[in-house]
Amino acid sequence: MDKDKVAEVLVEIGTLLELKGENPFKTRAYGNGARTIQGLTEPLEKLVAEKRLGEIKGIGEALEQKITELVETGKLKYYDELKASIPPGLIAMLEISGLGPKKIQAMQKQLGIDSIEKLEAACKAGKVAELAGFGEKTQANILEGIALKRTYASKHRLGDALAVAEPLLETLREHPAVIRCSTAGSLRRFKEICGDIDLLASSKKAADVIEFFVTQPGIVKILAQGETKASVILEGGIQCDLRVVSDAEFPFALAYFTGSKEHNIVMRQRAIQRGLRLNEYGLFKSKEETRDAKLLVACKTEDEIFEKLDLVFVPPELREDHGEFLAAEKNNLPKLIEWTQLKGALHNHSTWSDGKNTLEEIAEYMEELGLEYWAITDHSKASFQANGLDAKRLREQIMEIKKLNEKIAARGSDFRLLTGSEVDILKEGLDFPDDVLAELDVVVASLHVAGSDEAENTKRLIRAAENPHVHILGHLTGRLLLEREPYPLNVHAVIDACAATGTWIELNCNPWRFDLDWRHWFYAKSKGVKCVINPDAHRNAHAGFLRLGAGMARKGWLTAGDVVNTLGLDDLQAALRE
Repeated sequence: MDKDKVAEVLVEIGTLLELKGENPFKTRAYGNGARTIQGLTEPLEKLVAEKRLGEIKGIGEALEQKITELVETGKLKYYDELKASIPPGLIAMLEISGLGPKKIQAMQKQLGIDSIEKLEAACKAGKVAELAGFGEKTQANILEGIALKRTYASKHRLGDALAVAEPLLETLREHPAVIRCSTAGSLRRFKEICGDIDLLASSKKAADVIEFFVTQPGIVKILAQGETKASVILEGGIQCDLRVVSDAEFPFALAYFTGSKEHNIVMRQRAIQRGLRLNEYGLFKSKEETRDAKLLVACKTEDEIFEKLDLVFVPPELREDHGEFLAAEKNNLPKLIEWTQLKGALHNHSTWSDGKNTLEEIAEYMEELGLEYWAITDHSKASFQANGLDAKRLREQIMEIKKLNEKIAARGSDFRLLTGSEVDILKEGLDFPDDVLAELDVVVASLHVAGSDEAENTKRLIRAAENPHVHILGHLTGRLLLEREPYPLNVHAVIDACAATGTWIELNCNPWRFDLDWRHWFYAKSKGVKCVINPDAHRNAHAGFLRLGAGMARKGWLTAGDVVNTLGLDDLQAALRE
């Protein structure tokens, strides 16, 4: 088990102990231990193997034993027993937005609440509001959190769905009986939220492929298994359906099961207008629904299906009936961005604020990925919970980055770290004065604490866009997918302001955000507003979010020319200065 997963387990142990009402010093020790592990400059496995873990400040004998067990076995008996000792309903309540261990424990002790159902009943009866430290507002927020949890119970973030679907797909590709295979459904269309995962394969031995599929690791339950279709539940609770068809049917089934429903309706209508019938089995020369192979219009690929309906190929991301047919008829679809065209990112964090990697670790990792630049935009001082920087620390960081860049240049590399800040947009203005912002390569202005007033939120963002030192507005609507709705905002008014000032808008490609939403990019592009695809990275592995961001940009009809960080370093620096 690597250090990040070890740290996650330690944090969860602290949370579970807090749920049980354990001594706060004991619960805090696990959180401190997790931070210590994440901040290690040596490999954790090496420290464990050399029995030097106990020499690190903050790691006592008990923690050393537990961490060693996790690293060496991937499991921890103490953790498993602790989890089993707590009613599952209490753990489930932790998933409700705004509810922490202390509140849950208080409600259990005073009202006997040990499940979400009992919690909801107590809130509706007004009992929770009567508890000390709660009140009417907290009670209302809990009820809202329960409603959100139920609404999103069968939905999953794109990143989570891809993480389990892609390994399964690669395994299927290796099976000798599989001819072709692909994802389908909302996952293939790169929707930010997915329901079930749809996989499609072609084979002459469908039953063999199905039998192989249901025996894969990571499958926790088989819901249904037939000759050509299986439905399973994967780890994490995601349902995955595999259909196996003949290779002749594969292009038609892929188009049909990719969707969207609205897109498919128009495709079928176009077929009827041409005296044809289109369904999941084929394109047929018929005025009635049929599967008669003698009437089949052979198409080896999806491209050929579109061609037969007088359209150029429509990429899966655009199949939402949002204008793709008009563009495809005129051969006017944009050449969509590819993630390999991204040269770096302009919104990222380091250990100077709430990131998990040092400047040196970040530079080494991003250079090895083949990127040309990586901006360090740690939080400003108003984000005190994220260890935000004041002007003094920010200037110290600027000097550190300058020294590091000099070392990088001395060994002949063209890679560079850029200086920057994610500066809070406060009610009274930005968290740093203009003279401080003027010293930075990149300034990302973000609204972290929004109000319920749409006009006020919009005004604050427009004022930030009008500041000549602000390059980018970060995660514009503040949404957290499946957890927090966007705050009230006139998005078009902010886009218009950015168009007037030349300010760029971020497509924050953290899979919890994907903010700005792909539905708004068509308007932003029409106004000439540039996009910056940023992972908002808090650890090096988050650089992988760039691929997701490019997919989301494609869904917003964006080309490489619409995205600032497809520019090379020299051109980017010129654009930043401009």
